[in-house]
Amino acid sequence: MSKKILITGGAGFIGSHVVRQLVTKYPDYQVFNLDALTYAGNLTNLTDVEHRPNYHFVKGDITDETAVNALFAEHRFEAVIHLAAESHVDRSIADPFAFVKTNVLGTVVLLQAFKELWFNNWAGKRFYHVSTDEVYGTLGETGLFTETTPYAPNSPYSASKASSDHFVRAYGETYGMPFVISNCSNNYGPNHFPEKLIPLCIHNILHGKPLPIYGNGKFIRDWLYVVDHARAIDLVFHRGVDFETYNIGGFNEWTNIDLVKLLCQLMDEKLGKPIGTSEGLITYITDRPGHDLRYAIDARKINAELGWKPTVTFEQGLAQTIDWFLNNPEWLANVTSGSYQGYYDKQYNTKDK
Repeated sequence: MSKKILITGGAGFIGSHVVRQLVTKYPDYQVFNLDALTYAGNLTNLTDVEHRPNYHFVKGDITDETAVNALFAEHRFEAVIHLAAESHVDRSIADPFAFVKTNVLGTVVLLQAFKELWFNNWAGKRFYHVSTDEVYGTLGETGLFTETTPYAPNSPYSASKASSDHFVRAYGETYGMPFVISNCSNNYGPNHFPEKLIPLCIHNILHGKPLPIYGNGKFIRDWLYVVDHARAIDLVFHRGVDFETYNIGGFNEWTNIDLVKLLCQLMDEKLGKPIGTSEGLITYITDRPGHDLRYAIDARKINAELGWKPTVTFEQGLAQTIDWFLNNPEWLANVTSGSYQGYYDKQYNTKDK
């Protein structure tokens, strides 16, 4: 069935994998990628699909109400998969307003445009909001986040995502808008911007720089390979039940310090260095404010209802991730230097906008 789908943030890390999944698997779909191409949005993430006849890129900001409304009016999207977001906790601590603008206001702009286009004609329509496990706050040493865990965000980032989740539900309740929400654990894999832990450590090991570890390194995260997340989003989009939430996780908990030590070992093996060389770069730094102790997702609902489960083990995924970064040094050099941003400024006339 032919369908026009808008994917927001499709040039980003997770978004690019979702775009690739849908463009290649569903050639009858017309997939539109709306991305503002901020520092984390990179079109080289999609060079393998950019010339597909069912893929269309649109440079734009989800907070620009006039532009978003015009885009919806022109293309009449039957579905939205909304991934565009500011997502780095440290940046949210430094500048909360940027996260409120993009994650809250931007989401409402999209919801309103979708509502204005299809209100009282919801058959076959869907707004899919991709969120995070961080909205649930922090866990102790035991327990898992379920779809009914109360929200308790502890950072400006997680608070902004929690607010956007609530707005999606509110549009469902108030206007009857069919929606699904998914809350996912930490992702890793190819094309990951190197402000996040795993790609940052890969980059720093390659350049002999310190590997910063917050506090005592005992903070625990549940890790999922990004391609498995894209597969889950595909399933939720097509087979999820309207007005439901699905938690997506890897059942794969690691403390930060144990993860980094494993990464160091694998990097030493790949680079032909004596085991332990990279581990010597580990540097403990002052903990960040409001640092959540542990995240862990209970993904039994999506497994039972949609048949999804991770297909890549952490060791396999980490090795594949390292190989990708080692085989794509130009990509890593471009994003760490910011040179690709200069091209976008020229190509799209976006400088100072």
